[in-house]
Amino acid sequence: MQNPPRIPRRALAAVLCTTIATFAHAASAPPAAGENGMVVTAQHIASRVGVEILKKGGNAVDAAVAVGYALAVVYPAAGNLGGGGFMTLQMADGRKTFIDFREKAPLAATPTMYLDKDGNVIKGASTLGHLAVAVPGSVAGMEYALARYGSKPRREVIGPAIALAGQGFTLEQGDVDMLRTGTDAFRKDAATAAIFLNNNEPWKAGEKLVQKDLARTLRAIERDGANGFYRGPVARAIAASSKAGGGLITTEDLEKYKVRELAPVECDYRGVHVVSAPPPSSGGVVICEILNILEGYPMRDLGFRSAQAVHYQIEAMRHAYMDRNSYLGDPDFVKNPLERLLSKDYAGAIRKAIDPQRAGISNDIRPGTPPHEGSNTTHYSIVDKAGNAVSVTYTLNDWFGARVTAGGTGVLLNDEMDDFTAKVGVPNIYGLVQGQANSIAPGKTPLSSMAPTILTRDGKPVMVVGTPGGSRIITTVLHTILNVIDYDMTLQEAVDAPRFHQQWLPETTNLERFAVSPDTQGLLERMGHKFAGPQPANHIAAILVGAPSLDGKPVANFKYYGSIDPRRTTGLALGY
Repeated sequence: MQNPPRIPRRALAAVLCTTIATFAHAASAPPAAGENGMVVTAQHIASRVGVEILKKGGNAVDAAVAVGYALAVVYPAAGNLGGGGFMTLQMADGRKTFIDFREKAPLAATPTMYLDKDGNVIKGASTLGHLAVAVPGSVAGMEYALARYGSKPRREVIGPAIALAGQGFTLEQGDVDMLRTGTDAFRKDAATAAIFLNNNEPWKAGEKLVQKDLARTLRAIERDGANGFYRGPVARAIAASSKAGGGLITTEDLEKYKVRELAPVECDYRGVHVVSAPPPSSGGVVICEILNILEGYPMRDLGFRSAQAVHYQIEAMRHAYMDRNSYLGDPDFVKNPLERLLSKDYAGAIRKAIDPQRAGISNDIRPGTPPHEGSNTTHYSIVDKAGNAVSVTYTLNDWFGARVTAGGTGVLLNDEMDDFTAKVGVPNIYGLVQGQANSIAPGKTPLSSMAPTILTRDGKPVMVVGTPGGSRIITTVLHTILNVIDYDMTLQEAVDAPRFHQQWLPETTNLERFAVSPDTQGLLERMGHKFAGPQPANHIAAILVGAPSLDGKPVANFKYYGSIDPRRTTGLALGY
């Protein structure tokens, strides 16, 4: 992995607003600090939009919706109207809930739609072009959250996004670097090239990106709410583009889309309560399963990144990902064995199966073998002064989704169908080998790894965290939680620390540079572990409430502390 990029000046300005001397011991820069609230997103303009909503008296949900719409304009690689996602909420009055606005398979989808006549997976069919697109949920999710839990009128929260799309925004180097990754794909779709290329060439820093079609779509939503997207001219344009491009989405698919509000997954780890994403996400389940396993080991005493501590974490990940890939799916279509997977007793049985001195063999860890019974994306975190906390992860799946735009709408479309099991035993773009529970069916939601998470003590939020990164979302959020709880890191230290990732199959564990020392890696290899280099960087967005570390002391009058991952250069943690 290359050295982490420099933090933009505006992010440094936010970070340095605290008393630097207080953090002189820290390896990382101090987190950003605020007295009244905090917004952390992957794009600096969107962070400022969220803070302005809080300053005007909006609550965390109002800010979350405003940020969601703004990111659709200024962070097109993952911010979206044409994708979907999840929102975990912990309200100041103690209410906890989870809003599922994940994409769904079109009504004409079939289990074998990505297989050729010989039953082999057709390369690229589920990741590129209109056939890869699932029915978008983001607009429905934002409108549902605003109506049920927000306090501001729609025009106030969507207004900044309309202005950014219609009047344009000036591209900085981080924005341009991200857009350049899609140049070749943009050139293959005229509607996309017309927006994200400048006369068929990449945009340059300092130039202004104007998106008139997207502004019109946003105005339709401002006027008619979700109906402005799922019915009428925008819906017809999406359906027409899908048909012309060989996709399956129809106006009926769009009209029938519904948001689900579900109970979150909950567990406890060393006195901290975890509130996270339930199926159709695997995120909360797998995080809780791994935490339950690790709670039985003295992680603090073993030491940060000691060989023994890393061994236990890898093995816990290996077992939990096998459960994820084998048992979990859309709760409307499969029975998820949550009681068992979240059980402390089950975690104890897995600990008994883990050899403290030898790495497990993934192919020997399978459904039906004891103790296992048979049976690109972006994130933002927000807390307001009243104590409402919102954790949102939403996605187009891969960077820029299916790399196609619905003509006349400015809406980039997702490639979320790749998150289904195209064929049992064949990995998706994230290398996940998944089972029948996640097979394609009409109207079904694909299994996700997104894990918007809130940690609480005594019913009050103390941490809000999440990240993009496909299958690595779970382990990245997990590392951040462990770093804060077990190793007393400041929030920025926890976010900055190098990571590793194991997902059952393939056998190898991915290591970021400096994740473990050469001596530690050697010890682990002698235990049977196999390693590979890093995968693309995640982008954690996290908040701590009360102090820069979980059990630390506040700085001056600051109550909220935010950290954005330095692995990408576009984001900003901003308090006020």
